[in-house]
Amino acid sequence: MTATDRSIELINAAAQAAADRLAHDIIAYDVSDVLSITDAFLLASAPNDRQVKSIVDEIEEKLSKELGAKPVRREGDREARWILLDYVDIVVHVQHSEERVYYALERLWKDCPEIALPEDAVKTRGQAEEHAKLNPAGELDGDLNGDRF
Repeated sequence: MTATDRSIELINAAAQAAADRLAHDIIAYDVSDVLSITDAFLLASAPNDRQVKSIVDEIEEKLSKELGAKPVRREGDREARWILLDYVDIVVHVQHSEERVYYALERLWKDCPEIALPEDAVKTRGQAEEHAKLNPAGELDGDLNGDRF
């Protein structure tokens, strides 16, 4: 079994929304062969809690406006270290960069096929490492007001 066309459409829209909000290391997996509860996972990360929230808000807004999709569950808002959006067909994980490294979800799903994503999303691969080297304190790159996000 493979992810449905609807799932792929949702994944691509969510990936583009995450890229628009400067998410790092966006990747998607077709988990339909190993899980019966969903077709696909989208993983994305950000270097701070505020950006994690911004990415999640953009994904929700884009999927709602463009595809009429609303999550049945949203978890992790309080700490904003790992926010999960469950759309039934897909599950979106937006993690703080530290959680992304610690939990290493890619390791769990590495045997599942990757889903092709929009070019903007693919370009984000490796950005978390670059960001950590340039800004080891995890600051907002000089933007103390957070206006960038």
